[in-house]
Amino acid sequence: MHRLQFHYTLSRDSSPALVRNPLIDLLQAVSTQGSISAGARALGLSYRHVWGELKRWEAELGNELVVWEKGQSARLTEFGSKLMWAERQAQARLAPQIDALRAELERSFAVAFDDTAHVVTLYASHDDALSALREHALQQAHGDGQLHLDIRFTGSVDAIRALNEGRCVMAGFHTLQGTGPDTLTERTYKSLLQPGQHKIIGFALRTQGLMVAKGNPLRLGTLSDIATHRARFANRALGTGTRVVLDELLAQAGLTGRDIEGYSHTEPSHAAVAHAVAAGQADAGLGIEVAANRAGLDFVPLAQERYHLVCLKSALVQPGIQALLQLLQTPAWQDEVARIPGYAPTQSGQVLSMRGVLPWWNFRQQKERVYTNASPHI
Repeated sequence: MHRLQFHYTLSRDSSPALVRNPLIDLLQAVSTQGSISAGARALGLSYRHVWGELKRWEAELGNELVVWEKGQSARLTEFGSKLMWAERQAQARLAPQIDALRAELERSFAVAFDDTAHVVTLYASHDDALSALREHALQQAHGDGQLHLDIRFTGSVDAIRALNEGRCVMAGFHTLQGTGPDTLTERTYKSLLQPGQHKIIGFALRTQGLMVAKGNPLRLGTLSDIATHRARFANRALGTGTRVVLDELLAQAGLTGRDIEGYSHTEPSHAAVAHAVAAGQADAGLGIEVAANRAGLDFVPLAQERYHLVCLKSALVQPGIQALLQLLQTPAWQDEVARIPGYAPTQSGQVLSMRGVLPWWNFRQQKERVYTNASPHI
């Protein structure tokens, strides 16, 4: 079985949309013209080139393509004729799909050739407001052009690492409200973010809570209830922001993962956790209200967190980032966020002090420690 590969070209010409292999053109020319030399002239190619290509394709496909005898016209072999037939059949059946594919590709590439369009690549912890923002941006011509958000959802830690490694220009992550120094949140994110190098941008405030079966039959209201009732829990994987939030909340409640039945049972997203609860595979999981609503579950609020956007300081001047900041500050967008269950806009689009939002750096204490440890001059 020979596999097919598709390729396309970029051109200023408005030629018809074709998915066609050059071999078919060679066979068509030889069959129509009756000889390799005449077929080569019809294609504007040399006899040597056409002869070499036919031989190469015969070796590749394991079958002869053309038969010619002295004093007779060249003709296609049965295999060559079947290739031509297969091409005609495919083109006849797939012509509408080929036209649609070409149109979609042209729409995508039109952005690259539009000086007023901006593309921002963003790696982020999964968030419904970000998905809504992507659609909102497409519906608006903001400023001088269109803003396209190329969002890849991943864990919070991996998102920031992608930013630091240059795989994106912006990252999205979330932290529990009120977490300060000497917490798991600090230990997770502090080494990845540096004041002066990174800039935090306000996005939204959202609520995390327990997603439980309709009616909350086990009457679960806290993580302590989960532990006491030995309720089956669906967790998120290491490296996700929600896993960090859970561990922070467990520590605040005087619990550890060993107290939670199913702590090692992980799911890849809020929606997957909700599905596990809805399917009866778990009694509860930590997630956002939107995911609970979609799965027909009840939602028990536990804590608020801030969803942050972060970029390098040097990226703030990029047109795409500027367009994004302006869009985040519009009343239309902030009204849309407020309509998402469990969300509220907070300092959206504002460039914030990292030490104010994530109060883990205390340079005054660091300086005092240096002075205290310094040896006196004699």
